[in-house]
Amino acid sequence: MKILSLDTSTNNFSLCVADGEKVLAKKDIVLNKILSDSIVPTIDKVLTKAKVPLSELDGFAVGLGPGSFTSLRVGLSTVKALAFAGGKPVVGIPSLDVIAQGVPAQKNQDICVVCDARRSLVYAAFYRKQGQRLTRRGKYLLAGIEAVLSQVTEPTLVVGNGIALFREAIKKAKGTEITLAEEKFWYPRAVNLSQLAYSKFSKKEYNDIDSLVPLYLYSKDCQVVR
Repeated sequence: MKILSLDTSTNNFSLCVADGEKVLAKKDIVLNKILSDSIVPTIDKVLTKAKVPLSELDGFAVGLGPGSFTSLRVGLSTVKALAFAGGKPVVGIPSLDVIAQGVPAQKNQDICVVCDARRSLVYAAFYRKQGQRLTRRGKYLLAGIEAVLSQVTEPTLVVGNGIALFREAIKKAKGTEITLAEEKFWYPRAVNLSQLAYSKFSKKEYNDIDSLVPLYLYSKDCQVVR
């Protein structure tokens, strides 16, 4: 089963092509230009590297955010267009789940993903991983870092680009053991998105293309600026 996976929720544009659990080609780009100008050429390059024509893909996986509103819409609309044109299924996965999937946690250690949401807030969620089985504990959050850390009750690995903004506040959190993940694990990687999506493809748990939307935790009419 050949799947093209991409995540555009952050300024790290991540893309991969996998056949089942085998990664055929991947690319991660720190964006320094408009995503809409580069997304299709980058997809073409990765498909060429994987030696998989677009017509031979069995489906698409896309990161749903939360994250950059504009980039999320570009990524999702591109996947929808390709899937619709080829009559192929789509699976959407929240990008916070993708980050949690990619970080190596210790046994009996929670994972707390914290990503920059601007306005001095973070997008956050808590997880527990057993092997490659990832379980989210509670809801997706849009909150201040102190409110998120107040929910930490177990040894916890904190991961995400929110660390860069709130490192000192995280280090000062009292009452439990908190470890900070290395920066290389902070961003959603398409390789990890593909792992989560493959499980859903195997069970034919596809999303409806027409109703699939990004995960917005802010009000949909909110214009978030720094």
